[in-house]
Amino acid sequence: MSTHEIEQLKELHRKLEDVVEARLREFDQLWLDADEERLFEELVFCLLTPQSRARSCWAAVEKLSSMGELRCPVPARIQMELKGVRFSRRKAEYICMARDLFMLDGMLSVRARIDPENPFQTREWLVGNVKGMGYKEASHFLRNIGLGRDLAILDRHILKSLVRYGVVPDYPRSLSRSRYLKIESEMSDFARSIDIPMAHLDMVLWYMGAGEVFK
Repeated sequence: MSTHEIEQLKELHRKLEDVVEARLREFDQLWLDADEERLFEELVFCLLTPQSRARSCWAAVEKLSSMGELRCPVPARIQMELKGVRFSRRKAEYICMARDLFMLDGMLSVRARIDPENPFQTREWLVGNVKGMGYKEASHFLRNIGLGRDLAILDRHILKSLVRYGVVPDYPRSLSRSRYLKIESEMSDFARSIDIPMAHLDMVLWYMGAGEVFK
């Protein structure tokens, strides 16, 4: 990792900083203002993203929401709308199971399962209870509802960049809990060392791989 490469990364952050912070403030506002259905849309999005393009996943969520299919999901109907999403049958089932999990007294209650003061503990609960949700997806969901600025979303774009900058020695082919948390800690240390907030670094590295600041 050369000084020149780090300076280029910091320069890219300066270029994107306002856009990134605006997007993060949008996420923060979701937790404050969004209804339970809107929060559930973000959870569905994160369940869809493994091995699929983020844009395709969000388009599917928007379509399902506009059709009312997320209010009373049926796997076969959900699957029909997952265009461009890999493992659509399995993910449709995950969405239906998640809806059941977050029902409380007949009402959708995402907030009831989340402790905004302890995103790390909430992440553990999500990973342990939401079928199809690993540490990456749970971190992504919490970040997207304004509660995960200190969590790492270790997708392929981020991991490849962490290898590039010498934060981790090689690209991990699988991520156990201990491996995920170790890399997250190393990424956090790296962010502090170059004076870029963790959530900003995540989005800048994602931009380097995907070419946009999105979700």
